[in-house]
Amino acid sequence: MTHSISQSRRSLLTAAAAGLGLATSGGISRATVPSCLRGTGDLGVVVERASGSVLVVETSRRTSLGRVEGLGDLSHASVVFSRDERYAYVFGRDGGLTKVDILNLSVERRVIQAGNAIGGAISDDGRIVAVSNYEPGGVRFFDAGTLEPIAEVPAIDRYGARSKTVGLVDLPFGRFAWSLYDGGEIWLADFQRRGNTPMLTRIFDIGRLPYDGVVTSDGRWYVAGLFGEDALVRLDLWSERLHPERVLDGYGKGEAPLPVYKMPHMEGWAAVGDRLLLPAVGRQEVLMVERDTFRSVATIPVHGQPVFVVARPDGRQAWVNFAHPYNDVIEVIDIPSASVVHRLRPGPAVLHMEFTPRGHEVWISVRDANRIDVYETLNFTKVTELAAGKPSGIFFTSRAHRIGL
Repeated sequence: MTHSISQSRRSLLTAAAAGLGLATSGGISRATVPSCLRGTGDLGVVVERASGSVLVVETSRRTSLGRVEGLGDLSHASVVFSRDERYAYVFGRDGGLTKVDILNLSVERRVIQAGNAIGGAISDDGRIVAVSNYEPGGVRFFDAGTLEPIAEVPAIDRYGARSKTVGLVDLPFGRFAWSLYDGGEIWLADFQRRGNTPMLTRIFDIGRLPYDGVVTSDGRWYVAGLFGEDALVRLDLWSERLHPERVLDGYGKGEAPLPVYKMPHMEGWAAVGDRLLLPAVGRQEVLMVERDTFRSVATIPVHGQPVFVVARPDGRQAWVNFAHPYNDVIEVIDIPSASVVHRLRPGPAVLHMEFTPRGHEVWISVRDANRIDVYETLNFTKVTELAAGKPSGIFFTSRAHRIGL
């Protein structure tokens, strides 16, 4: 009798599992797994600037999965990711904000939110996407799920004049920071305390023409580059009193400046331990400074005017690309010796570099050769290349979990 009851129970469980689409093995039920299921941790997107499209790639097998088109003017595009790494938010120069489903290779939604935009950010909780605008200026905030607008902060300086906004970054706990290019101010928006109505803090007298901004990976220092001066300005965001502090003041004083062929991108600074490596504006140098004091440690001569200085994730190396006419070259800086130890020549118009999450490989966009090169970073060996139409920015989903990216 007991044996019959046990058999009947097993039969009922098996039938129930079959009805629910479950498989049973050794008394354990498990869901049937679709063959198309995949994770997102090794995915990324490559901006194809000329065609208004992005290439979805995966780094494990170094392949292209497909292309998503119809994203507008991507001549100065940037990308952030949702917390689950499924969606890429693409910020176009034409004011377009596009939510791309990188698993389905499709546009989830697209809105034109301004006339001329210059990048964006996403809050640490993944709830709010922010877009920085040149025209009409200011920052607009959107619901990350629906792209419905939730707030707008016009950039009106203390004299009543409109300004372009630059250097927009996310900060911990639902906050954002940006700079007013024309107004010489830094603004902070705090959504944590007021829901969808941000509390604003304005910092005046920061210097002339802040052209970009960056936040350190711990969320402590917001640093803006000053196009109108040989200096930087920083804010200690851990301090109760926010006071702008000039650093590296006059670092180029007394030297004949070179023409600036391309402004460096501050989000490409290399942070390695207690050091920061940053491109010197208009000079063929990379500056190494102490992270906390910004005291100069070393000046490293390089091949041309640096644009991106990108740290390998382990912090041992920094890879540097350059402005025209030296933009076919990449140099590798060894951090302990503060010297260039290797030079690569991938091809014409090297625009961007992105390391795999642990840094064993680096992906490099070679715009005028219409390809992506992949290099192994220990011995500098080229392992493969992928076709891409006029590629520029490369963005991997590991950025979803880092402050300021």
